[in-house]
Amino acid sequence: MIGGSLALPYSEVWVHLRNTVLGDYVLNSLLLMIGVGVGTFLLGVSTAWITVMCDFPGRRFFSWALLLPMAMPAYIIAYTYTGMLDFTGPVQTSLRESFGWGYGDYWFPEIRSLGGAVCMLSLVLYPYVYLLARVAFAEQSTALLEASRNLGRGPWQTLFFVALPMARPAIAAGVSLALMETLADFGTVDYFGVSTFTTGIFRTWYGLGELKTAAQLASFLLLFVFVLFALERRSRGRMRFHPAAPTQQAQPIRLTGWRGSCCFLLAGGILLAGFVIPAARLSLWAASDWSQFSSGAFLELAGNSFMLAAIASLCCLLVALFLGYGRRLHPGRVETVSVRTAAMGYAVPGTVIAVGVLIPFAWLDNQLDSFLRQYFGVSSGLLLSGTLVALVFAYVVRFLSVSLQSVESGLARIRPSLDESARGLGLTPAGVLRRVHMPMLRGSLLTALLLVFVDVLKELPATLILRPFNFNTLAVRTYELASDERLADAAAPALAVVIIGLLPVMLLSRGLSAKRESYVRPT
Repeated sequence: MIGGSLALPYSEVWVHLRNTVLGDYVLNSLLLMIGVGVGTFLLGVSTAWITVMCDFPGRRFFSWALLLPMAMPAYIIAYTYTGMLDFTGPVQTSLRESFGWGYGDYWFPEIRSLGGAVCMLSLVLYPYVYLLARVAFAEQSTALLEASRNLGRGPWQTLFFVALPMARPAIAAGVSLALMETLADFGTVDYFGVSTFTTGIFRTWYGLGELKTAAQLASFLLLFVFVLFALERRSRGRMRFHPAAPTQQAQPIRLTGWRGSCCFLLAGGILLAGFVIPAARLSLWAASDWSQFSSGAFLELAGNSFMLAAIASLCCLLVALFLGYGRRLHPGRVETVSVRTAAMGYAVPGTVIAVGVLIPFAWLDNQLDSFLRQYFGVSSGLLLSGTLVALVFAYVVRFLSVSLQSVESGLARIRPSLDESARGLGLTPAGVLRRVHMPMLRGSLLTALLLVFVDVLKELPATLILRPFNFNTLAVRTYELASDERLADAAAPALAVVIIGLLPVMLLSRGLSAKRESYVRPT
């Protein structure tokens, strides 16, 4: 639907955008992707390496705590740092009071800039790289790493010439996820005034009222996503990566003195900047008026957010279970391609999905309304577009991949012989799913449910575009208050989003630790 808009005639608005701001959209989106790609790579790989291969003070704590920034939405961390680093914030105010400086007497980095957006997004998106790189490093053969050391390679040479090339698929996957989230981000870049494709689509639709031109802009954003995928695939070429399972527990390099202190400061500094400082600032703002947590308006926001997240996560789980089990029953090429196509929504920004959902839904509403008016003299109004139906459908398209991956990984751990035994005892395929698979998939289903729940809770662009009139959520209210520079008022809903987001992060961390233990447990 979005791609087909490129074949439509281009309006005067499109010509105006092409002559004025389209170049900025392309340039800023590219620079943002490059900056976040480099930032997440450096932060994610360095922390993964030192927590797996080195033994330093606090290593066990940082192994799971470095995932905490994943619970912090990028737009919320942007609001907190803006409140602290702006001209009127506590940092610059303290500097002026301490040194007697006035306006223009000193230089201070501008937080509301492209560089600021790169920093904010890197701080909250590096856990994608950290998570996958850490697993890849843990899976690498310790014999191969020791062979490199025995052949005279130092720790740094072993990292650059052995460990990093072997972990390349995992690192590339993590960086790709971070870049897709960067392209999908709306709250951060809009708040910092950085013009990207996402903000351009939103402004074209709402500011200029041009849905067709917004769809054409969204098509170019989709090209960015597909080019990203193609480049990553092409960069691998015909290389194959088959890491051997470690046969013994890797012995981390014990670091003491200044080396251990450097690792501690690196991990502690990233955790401090990505989670502790923003969470503490939000708590301080919220502490000025705790009563707002029990106000009717806040409870209504929380109720709307919970209801939407619960419905969307349940829908995603049911569709993922249907697709995953259907592919298990019929593992043909057509079924595999269909399931993979359905799971591509996670690579598409929420703004693009919102445009793609609204166009057919509005067409269906108009057709139904015309039919009813012509033959029955009544109007159906908006049954799909402008209601929660369109919003939940967009969530399912966007986050189906998250639940599908969890369900498929759970199904893969169940031996097919169990299916055959159950069928031999007279159970139907539905009975096998209900009485055999569902109890065994309990953990995977719960993980899928929680991950989608939190993703929906944080989602902003699609909710802003598709929400019904006078319907708000915690994420949207946070964005509205912060856009009006009411950062202290935005703290309560923002803090609620962060606290709820901590639960799946803890589950991920626990799963990661359990997986690590399984690697080193003797068989």
